[in-house]
Amino acid sequence: MKNGIPPFEDVVAFHGHSCPGLAIGYRAADAGLSALHVERPKDEELVAIVENDACGIDAIQYVAGTTLGKGNLIFRDYGKRAYTFINRKTGEAVRVAERYEFSVQKGDPRMAELRPKVFSGRATAVEEEEFRRLTAEYVRNLLTLPEEEMFTVTRVEVEIPEKARIFRSVRCAVCGETVAESRARVQDGKIVCIPCFEHYDRGWG
Repeated sequence: MKNGIPPFEDVVAFHGHSCPGLAIGYRAADAGLSALHVERPKDEELVAIVENDACGIDAIQYVAGTTLGKGNLIFRDYGKRAYTFINRKTGEAVRVAERYEFSVQKGDPRMAELRPKVFSGRATAVEEEEFRRLTAEYVRNLLTLPEEEMFTVTRVEVEIPEKARIFRSVRCAVCGETVAESRARVQDGKIVCIPCFEHYDRGWG
């Protein structure tokens, strides 16, 4: 296994199915680890900043060992297939971003034509089989495509996020549920959680 990363089949088992997005995330994680010259970490040695919440993020979590639970996966909702990997020990960081040229020529056009029919349940059995075959072929292609055709890999300067902290739990005065102190709000002199907090807006702007 290159960089000590798990085989793609293991990532598929974790995610639940094989798809192009998962394969792209898998290759992005491999590219990031290669650029940093590190193997898959055992704990929190790496941090990943991801800019979308699609299938590929599961590959990032599994391959790079970065998860929400450990606090070393940071999600920024930019809608971009771009991933920054940070080595806590050295401070080095790389940004792996999908090339525009690659993004606009993904797979067989027939696959894109069949996708809405398959996902909406309107496809025939023959069309579903064709879609599965084309998708599997495309995934195999993605796993062997030269990295430089898929991504730009750039060394970047970033502030290393602090490790996850454990906060005291407090009780919401409205719903009675516990909430991390760092996320609690004060309203009418009482501690409340975000869902119970009544947002104040004077309607300006």
